[in-house]
Amino acid sequence: MSQQPIGVAVIGAGMAGRAHCAGYRSAPTLFDPPLPPIHYAAVVDADAGVAEDARTRYGYSRSGTDWRELLTADDVQVVSVVVANSLHREIVEALLEAGKHVICEKPLSDSLEDAQAMADAAAAHPELVTGTAFVYRRQPAVAAIRELVATELGEVSHFNGRYWCDYARSARTPMAWRYRGGPGTGALADIGSHLIDLAEFVCGPMTQVGGAAFTTKVTERYLAAGTTYGHARAELTDVKEPVENDDVATFTAHFASGAVGTFSISRVAPGHANSLAFDLFAETGAAKWDMDRPAEFSVIRQLRDDGLDGYNQVLVGPAHPYLKGGVPMDFPGVSFGVGDLFGFQLRAFFEQVAGIEGGLPPVATFADGVRDLTIIDAVIRSAAAGGAVVDLPVHHSA
Repeated sequence: MSQQPIGVAVIGAGMAGRAHCAGYRSAPTLFDPPLPPIHYAAVVDADAGVAEDARTRYGYSRSGTDWRELLTADDVQVVSVVVANSLHREIVEALLEAGKHVICEKPLSDSLEDAQAMADAAAAHPELVTGTAFVYRRQPAVAAIRELVATELGEVSHFNGRYWCDYARSARTPMAWRYRGGPGTGALADIGSHLIDLAEFVCGPMTQVGGAAFTTKVTERYLAAGTTYGHARAELTDVKEPVENDDVATFTAHFASGAVGTFSISRVAPGHANSLAFDLFAETGAAKWDMDRPAEFSVIRQLRDDGLDGYNQVLVGPAHPYLKGGVPMDFPGVSFGVGDLFGFQLRAFFEQVAGIEGGLPPVATFADGVRDLTIIDAVIRSAAAGGAVVDLPVHHSA
């Protein structure tokens, strides 16, 4: 294991960027062995005030507005890229050329072509660690269900997943980059990318998608009068722009295992602030999980066929992935949130950079990010063809 200090920078200090800033801060406090010394170097954002606010909150050394200054920064070895999807490729390719390790938010880019170019750039620098930030792979309950599928539940017959949010329900939510782009770049790419990744993470690779359909319920949005980030409301101007992508997306899938999948994604679902959930039915049992109750899941481990079959509620604890040493009170029934997952993910990334073996599972690769966009692209093509079936290439995930 290298003991060289690791300097960190975050590009983009909005909602997810702040989660990266905080995650890097908590990562050295989690698990064993100790990490090398961490230097919190810089936070960069196009808005100087947003960058400085994050720098102050999370104790980084400096803030700035030009990410290019990081290319020659000797005190920066690791960079999180947490900006609009269309900006990922230019920034990531430049950082890799400058010799920086990079973890990039999902989806990896705004197009399959650009994502593949980023993966090719990473492959050209095998000495650097890269990753796609599919943070929900770090949910202890999800990882536990994945292990149950692999060890005792048997072949999956049906995966039914949803990701429902309400952040775009109101027409008073201002126009932002999330609402620009063609069909499939809206709810499907923004939040559906997580659901798609989790489905393959738990059930293995998909072979086909079909039956895809999109709809857009809020067709115009007002521009904000000032800087906004995340899903926050803001003072609005009287200037409207058309929404260019999907509020709702649905599709079906087939998996290589023979399982089928049904998927429902919405950013206009009243009463669902951030509801990622799935049910999974298998040969000898079943499992279900809902992020509204993240520290528990339900499972049927063996069918009795005597009228007493039913789900058992399992409270996540130190017997499950990431909890032992991953939270200050690693005890069953002590809950955790999405913010903790960023600490788990970035701790894993630090371990990869430092060459620590036998620790946490590695973060999702750029190849996994390309795979996710390959499926999104296939769903887009299915919708454009009236729900036609679209075959997927073979993928061997980590």
